[in-house]
Amino acid sequence: MFEANGYERTTVEEIAAACGVSHMTFFRHFPKKESVLLDDPYDPAIAAAVSSQPPSLPVIERVARGLLAVSERMGDSVGPDARRRIAVAAGVPELRAGMLENNRRTEDSIVAACATNTNDELAIRVTAAACLAALSTALMHWATSAPGISLADVVRTALTAVVPTLDSVP
Repeated sequence: MFEANGYERTTVEEIAAACGVSHMTFFRHFPKKESVLLDDPYDPAIAAAVSSQPPSLPVIERVARGLLAVSERMGDSVGPDARRRIAVAAGVPELRAGMLENNRRTEDSIVAACATNTNDELAIRVTAAACLAALSTALMHWATSAPGISLADVVRTALTAVVPTLDSVP
């Protein structure tokens, strides 16, 4: 519906009716309309993947390797629906702002995952923000490119632009 009618012109009532539920039932599952497109359940997996990296590595490499590990584990399970949701969100300023808020929460989870190994929160935040910017750019590119492009490959390329040493990670 968002693709056909536009995000702004699609109402919660229309979505609920198309799903055969009331708008109140919709709100039991999604706190707001944008949540349909911006659901981000990956923070626990990202935090665990970052935390599991060797503490002897520089923080930026730990973060990049953690993000890369999660993207490679997800592989093809992130399918066409996710691609379509991201593509719609990429075209709506309000939703892009929501994506930034999701990144802030992810950044917080990365800081928490790294905080046991270093006390420099600012450096961790900058590192997480840089890697998340690369990841977001990769997701937008993947979602708006021709089908067939691998999400894991795009993420690896983007993260390697920030952390060139990822080239040596199998």
